[in-house]
Amino acid sequence: MSDNNFTRYSDVDLEEFKELILIKLEKSRLDLQTLTESFSNTGNNDTMDTSPTFKILEEGHAVMSKEENSRLAARLHKYIQNLEAALIRIENKTYGVCRETGKLIPKERLRAVPHATLSFEAKVSQNKK
Repeated sequence: MSDNNFTRYSDVDLEEFKELILIKLEKSRLDLQTLTESFSNTGNNDTMDTSPTFKILEEGHAVMSKEENSRLAARLHKYIQNLEAALIRIENKTYGVCRETGKLIPKERLRAVPHATLSFEAKVSQNKK
């Protein structure tokens, strides 16, 4: 990779981002597991399930809650896929390069949105189209 026009983050920077992504990935997978258990009712029942007062209040809310959890789980699953794709870009040493401009995405943006493939400017420009 001796192409002088190729801009990328250093191996040290890539390792820092990899660690950040792995932490977010682990947390997200645990969150997804928790959400999945909550809307598929695989968790253990407790005394709340036998209380008539809570039962009445929960019946209407349960459907909405399951739908919300299902939507959240779908978003979380997509986020996990994006993080996994970011890990592949790290291995390929293309992580942090804007796919529109070819310039480096600022570290601050990557720390906030570690799966970003667009610089902030490119993202704003894309949203205006």
